Amino acid sequence: MDETTISREALFANLKRVVLKLGSSVVTAEEGLDRQNIRSLVDDVCRLKQAGKEIVIVSSGAIAAGVKRMELKGGAKTIPQKQAAAAVGQTGLMAAYEEAFWSHGVRVGQLLLSKDDLSHRRRYLNARNTLMTLLSWGVVPIINENDTVMVEEIQFGDNDNLSALVASVAEADLLLILTDMEGLMDCDPRTNPSACLITLVEGITPEIRSLAGSSTSAVGRGGMASKLEAASKAGAAGVPVVIARGKIPSVVDRIIAGEMIGTLILPGKERISARKRWIRYHLEPEGALVVDAGAARAVKLSGKSLLPIGVTAVRGLFQHGAAVTIETEHGQTIAIGLSNYASDEMEKIKGHQTAEIDWVLGFRRNDEAVHADNLVLLDNGENSR
Repeated sequence: MDETTISREALFANLKRVVLKLGSSVVTAEEGLDRQNIRSLVDDVCRLKQAGKEIVIVSSGAIAAGVKRMELKGGAKTIPQKQAAAAVGQTGLMAAYEEAFWSHGVRVGQLLLSKDDLSHRRRYLNARNTLMTLLSWGVVPIINENDTVMVEEIQFGDNDNLSALVASVAEADLLLILTDMEGLMDCDPRTNPSACLITLVEGITPEIRSLAGSSTSAVGRGGMASKLEAASKAGAAGVPVVIARGKIPSVVDRIIAGEMIGTLILPGKERISARKRWIRYHLEPEGALVVDAGAARAVKLSGKSLLPIGVTAVRGLFQHGAAVTIETEHGQTIAIGLSNYASDEMEKIKGHQTAEIDWVLGFRRNDEAVHADNLVLLDNGENSR
């Protein structure tokens, strides 16, 4: 199948909810915030709202805007400097959005999220409920990572990743990632002037990932590799993704209308439930269970639960209910799941039959070490992050 057999116009005809991710290079310019482009994008968004569509914006740019406003010639280097720049820049960024939307009579709401907010199930549901309430009110949610408190342990890494998680939480019909790149190219345009845009991707294979390189913009943290990773995460929720240049006039209108702009990445056929997406993409593994070949086959090929008898080693310290990776004895990570037993309990029952758990521990919480309902397979070579 190629682009000629897929009508973008037909694919996007019945969109109801769109997540629009705006990179730092899209909302900032040499002098600071690019208010003209922000207004142009807001005009597009408001036309979509008038057509009955719901829009969620994930916007980068707070740190870049703060650096410009504070005239930090060397940029923000340390984490405290980046946090402070974000604090200064976020107010200006939201003011620019509010002004642009208010000219259309549209209200906006700000959500600042950290990874911690989505890694706890109750907080995840609270964030989702807030998001859905804003949409029901006709408010445009504007989401950014909470850079003012970011540390390595709680940051999403980049807003591409955050936008994919938001698309999943919001049950979006499309994730539109606008950046300073045309889309995914068939080779590196910096070294090959004849590089061509790939307009359609039907599966994110290792070959596709290899085309991403390590490019990043001067003002953003993400590159094409992070955008493909975001597309993979969105695809698990059945959400198609378009990656395109964000400073093309009326770019949102034109993409939604079906114009051949940027790279369209279709979701895979296999989708996973909302709970399993939460386990896979929102939780940080606290340990690992190493399994024998038989257990690995049962988990990976037959979709079975992991039983204690198949566990050969336990790594890390964790409580029951914690996320753990499941690894083969050769070091390959094949799944992530929620452990029914704490690490010290697993040490005692590993290699034992289910019927022996009572005898070993004095109680039996569950028959399984990790139940199939709480277990998510990982792609070959994919890690758990």
